[in-house]
Amino acid sequence: MNTNSDRTIAQLFMEKLMKAKFASLLIIFVLLGFAANTAQAQLKEPDVVDLPDPKTPLSEGLHNSLGFDVFINNFGFGIGGTYGRVIGPYSELTFRTGITGIRDASEQNFQSFVTGQQIVPNKYKRAFGFPFLVGLKHRVFARHIDDNLRFFVSGAAGPAMAFSYPYVDEQINDGFRTFQLTQQGFLVPVEQVNDFFTGWKDGETHWGYSGEIKIGVDIGSTFSSKTTIEFGYFFYYFKEGLQIMEPYKPTRYAAPPPENNGLPTERKEFFDAQSYFGTPQIKFTFGGMW
Repeated sequence: MNTNSDRTIAQLFMEKLMKAKFASLLIIFVLLGFAANTAQAQLKEPDVVDLPDPKTPLSEGLHNSLGFDVFINNFGFGIGGTYGRVIGPYSELTFRTGITGIRDASEQNFQSFVTGQQIVPNKYKRAFGFPFLVGLKHRVFARHIDDNLRFFVSGAAGPAMAFSYPYVDEQINDGFRTFQLTQQGFLVPVEQVNDFFTGWKDGETHWGYSGEIKIGVDIGSTFSSKTTIEFGYFFYYFKEGLQIMEPYKPTRYAAPPPENNGLPTERKEFFDAQSYFGTPQIKFTFGGMW
């Protein structure tokens, strides 16, 4: 009798244990399912939100632009102006002109501590350039960058005029600045350097080509008023070349006074005329659109 009672108690205990295991497994499966759903919800990418269309000159009712240019390059400082005509939502046809210096690649500037005057050894002529550039400007990354920073690429080309005039007030016309040999064995200048405004009457014009490629950004929350910064490369090309540096160099001098005049008696070719003038350039434009 006791044996049957013990068996009954054991059976009841096993049944309760099985029920407890089943409940535990059920709870574990429910928790695992919840965790899986949560992880799946976390891994799911959010819906893509469409950005508003970028502003353009056409959307703002603007068709023309005008700006004042200030630029810096290896030739020095320059000024000019730029006009643009909108031809598409992100594109403009541009026209630019201005005035720049033109320097030979061989030029080196030195300044006198006595007079403060800047001297360029072997310089023969000063020159200025006047480019007339027609180009295309196209905005890039319009849908990825805010409208107050409008990045663009641009290129332009066109004719160019150069005006050159003597750097030295030549009296002997021998193709270099003339020096005279003294009795003490020193060379002293016979011809003086022209100042900036002297020698223009002896100048001449030259026609050639100019061009530029650049990247930049228009800065401003509106199109009606903006500041533009550009980085690029600018060049001139003159088929006949510009003789910026001395074409000849003296090689022998006569005896000094009183035996002779101490002036050069022989010369040889020195610098060639330069046809291509290129330089990196930074340009700032202040203007707007209407």
